Amino acid sequence: KPNFFSGLTAMEKKLAEYKCNTNEAIQLKLVRFPEDLEDDNTTFNPEYSHQVFGDDEVAFGYKGLKILLYYIAGNLSTFFCIEYTSKVNEKFDCVEADDVESKIREIIPPGFCTNTDDFVSLLEKEVNFKPFGMLLHTYSIHNEEAGEDITYQIYKADMTCPGFREYHERLQTFLMWFIETASFIDVDDERWNYFLVFEKYNKDGATLFATVGYMTVYNYYVYPDKTRPRVSQMLVLPPFQGEGHGAQLLETVHRYYMSSPTVLDITAEDPSENYVKLRDFVLVKLCQDLPCFSPAKLMQGFSQEMAAEAQQKLKINKQHTRRVYEILRLRATNMGDAEQSRSYRLDVKRRLIGPYKKKQRELAKMRRCLRPEEMTNQLNQIDINLQREQLEDSFQQLVSDYRRVLERLAQA
Repeated sequence: KPNFFSGLTAMEKKLAEYKCNTNEAIQLKLVRFPEDLEDDNTTFNPEYSHQVFGDDEVAFGYKGLKILLYYIAGNLSTFFCIEYTSKVNEKFDCVEADDVESKIREIIPPGFCTNTDDFVSLLEKEVNFKPFGMLLHTYSIHNEEAGEDITYQIYKADMTCPGFREYHERLQTFLMWFIETASFIDVDDERWNYFLVFEKYNKDGATLFATVGYMTVYNYYVYPDKTRPRVSQMLVLPPFQGEGHGAQLLETVHRYYMSSPTVLDITAEDPSENYVKLRDFVLVKLCQDLPCFSPAKLMQGFSQEMAAEAQQKLKINKQHTRRVYEILRLRATNMGDAEQSRSYRLDVKRRLIGPYKKKQRELAKMRRCLRPEEMTNQLNQIDINLQREQLEDSFQQLVSDYRRVLERLAQA
């Protein structure tokens, strides 16, 4: 008689073939020309799809699944369709395929195209698309491939701009695919500011605009009459990453708020490692010419004057100014000189040890209220040697991050 278990594994094997990695299945495009639709070089994939398809990032029930999400480069009108070579069937396979379509529909706004002809005819109207809001900054970057300089512009927009609300709904869908903990914001809250980057490109003799990336900033109210803008989301779309747009955007946003007397300083919400590296670079670039950061003053240590000047002139908060000081002091320090190097190391470690010292103070408090046997347990967690090692590791890591910032600065 047939072995029940071997039958089961055959079934399992069969079902395993119907699992697709959604990061590979989802194919994104930013389309400028009709031929982009057929060109694999214009396709890119998500970094994340767990917010839509669960932690495994798997869709079940299909072979050869493709989830096509194509956007017109400027106004981001969307084409959405699903393709596959085969699909499990409830009648035969007694299992149901995931409803991929409704999962995608939950995050993309209604009004998308489902056939390419409609999409291509929308593409012809793209010549009418213009950026939203107020132009803040224009810059150009030399493109090796094209052999020419390409011009980019940064705009500040808000929900009163006609058509911007709908555009933003399409734009924010990219967050799901490229920011690990993304969430959509409440656009009816008027405290949000939106900063958008566009590329200018030519098509049949006309100038068109393509979406490159954007940043949202929330204006927190600070008593009695100030605000503290906090960067919430920042995304440069994958085809444009690594070209320096993030730095241009962040610097432009700082310059925009610098001119406002009511702004205290700019912060960020739960910044990623990459964002911190970007911010270090931009803030050091802004600060390096301030009188308070002259090499002589850097050697005297971090001062209240630095904190005050960076906040007043550049809207940089004290914590970030301290990092800027450490980076600029590293540049001014001869690390081959034993005395200079030791002085720098002590200065940075004194800051790094702050949290440990705080823990030590908390322990001293506990010592006064706990019985001795409860105490040893707590104390064992903090081994002094371990602390030294951790401190040295943190210091080395920091210095190598700082050196990268200085290298980038030297090339800028």
